[in-house]
Amino acid sequence: MEWYLKVLRQYADFTGRARRKEYWMFVLINTVIAVLLAILDSVLSLPRVFSSGPLGLLYSLAVLLPSLAVGARRLHDTGRSAWWLLIGIIPLIGTIVLVVFFVTDGERQPNIYGPDPTTLPGEAAALA
Repeated sequence: MEWYLKVLRQYADFTGRARRKEYWMFVLINTVIAVLLAILDSVLSLPRVFSSGPLGLLYSLAVLLPSLAVGARRLHDTGRSAWWLLIGIIPLIGTIVLVVFFVTDGERQPNIYGPDPTTLPGEAAALA
C-alpha cells in the first residue's frame, strides 16, 4: 500500500525514476480497486457510462495523471523517454512493447533522468 500512496503523493511528477516494484505495486492495487468499484457499480445497478459504471469512471479519471506519471518514471528508469508511452496507442503491439519495457530491469547507474532509485539513501530501508 505504501507504494500506491507514494505514487499518489507524486501525483503529477514526471521527473525522476521509478523502480519496477513501485510501478507494479501501483498497477496491482489500482486493478484491485477498479475491480471492487466495478462490482460495487454492478451491485448498486448504477447506469453504465462508456462501458463503465460511474464510480469506476470517476476513479479512472482520478488516477489517470498518476498512472501516466509513474509510467513515465518507470520508462526513465530503463533509460527511455516518456514519449514511449505514446506507443500504447497502437493496439496490441503497443501494449506488448510497453509491458516489455515496464518489466525490464532499470539501469543500475545514474542516467540522464536521475540516480538509481534502488540506491537512494533511506528509500530502500523505508519501503522495503
